[in-house]
Order: sequence, then C-alpha cells, then structure tokens
Amino acid sequence: MEVAEVFVSCKKEAHYSRELTLPQPALVRVISGEVRIVAADRCFRFFPGDTVLFPRDQLGRMSKLPMNGEPCVAISVVFRNDRLKRYYSNVKPLAPRSNEPVVFTDHPLLQSLFNSLGPYFDLADALPGDIAALKVAEAIHVLRAINNAADGLLGHFEAPGKLDLVQFMEQNFMFNLPVEKFGYLTGRSLTTFKKDFKSAFKNTPGRWLTKKRLELAHYQIVEQKRKPSEVYLDAGFENLSHFSFAFKKLFGYSPASVNAY
Repeated sequence: MEVAEVFVSCKKEAHYSRELTLPQPALVRVISGEVRIVAADRCFRFFPGDTVLFPRDQLGRMSKLPMNGEPCVAISVVFRNDRLKRYYSNVKPLAPRSNEPVVFTDHPLLQSLFNSLGPYFDLADALPGDIAALKVAEAIHVLRAINNAADGLLGHFEAPGKLDLVQFMEQNFMFNLPVEKFGYLTGRSLTTFKKDFKSAFKNTPGRWLTKKRLELAHYQIVEQKRKPSEVYLDAGFENLSHFSFAFKKLFGYSPASVNAY
C-alpha cells in the first residue's frame, strides 16, 4: 500500500509510537496538542505553531499528546526520495548533509502552505496523490526559501556512513529493531555488522541486546520505582510476558517482585 505523502493526524488520547526510523524526511506542523520525540540522548517537544523537518534514518520514539483539552492535531508532509532526486538533479544543495532536525520559525510562506491544505482535510485525512505531488513540490520551494539548512536533509541521498559501532549500540540498544536495521544504520551489511559486533563486544547481538535491555529495566524498576508494565516497551521488549520471562531467567526473580526485596 502506498504511503500518503500529505496527511493530517488527530489523536484525542495520548498516543505513543514504537521505534521510529523515517525512510524519508518528513515535515510536521503542530496544530494543537504536543508532539514529543525521544531519541537516545535527548528529547524534542513541539507545540501549536511549531514546524519541524525531521531527517531520514534517525532513531526515536514519537508521542502525540492532547493538551488543554484539545486533541493532538498535526499535518505531515513526507518527501519521497524519487521526488527529491528529481528536484535536486537540477539544483545543487546549499548545505552539507545533516542528521539534525530543522525547526522553522513561523513565516508567511509556511502559513500560506498549511492554510492551503485546510480545505482538502475537510474532505479526507490524506490528499489525493496528484494534489499531494504539487504540495510536496511547493513545500520544498518554501523550506529552501526560508532556511537553506533544509537542503542538508532533503538534498542528500547516500546511505548512512560507517559509524562507531560501540558508541552507536551503547546509545541505541533500547530501540527494538531487527539486527539488519542496526547494521544499516551503522553503515554495515548484516555480515559485517555481526563480525564487527563479535569483535567489539565478544558476544552475539541478540544476547548482548537482551542483557543490556534487562539491566536497563532492572535499574528503572529498582531505582526509579517504575512498574514492569511501564518499562518493558522503553527497554526494547515487545510484550510483557516475554520481558517477565527473560527478566526472571537473568536475575532469578520476577520483575513484579523487585520492590519487595
């Protein structure tokens, strides 16, 4: 199924995403509520009127939170690689590649772009493909006119470069991703990733990741007095029963009994 390129989301209750890695850059405009992005080393919070361009291939978790009795409403524009490559085949990027989100101060051109989308969203949650293509092209022109730092996220298409494996894994082990995705994000094939991982950690990725996640969960339960049901997702586990089984196998007691000791 083809992913919508321009769409509006409305969350009346707090909504928490799982791991998020955007395959394409995305522009988000917060209309009401709060959008929160938690990465390995920092947290971004965006409020009504904020507009932010997110880079591709960055790890994080997104929360959409109601505020002041209003739902979280956000408009998103996703920039497909084929459209970007077509545009930049005739235009030289004015900024080097960057992995940092670009936050835009409010601007008449941004207001005009998003105001023009309102009537369409009265009819549907996502724009038809032909209209979306026009609006995506307009968005590229607008962002570059306001801040050419946008080129650092839109105008470069190389796969991630080879990163320091130890540093990356120590910062991002809590994200529940396939090993193949960890390999891609560190600039390695699956075979090279497993080889480099074994050399660096003297362990397999699966065993190392499980132990690190359980140690993180143990710390949060013991020191921060959080409940197992509150930590298992944050620690990178898919379900509570698997988390509880693995926890007891490593520590000798269930997570539910930790604070009784």
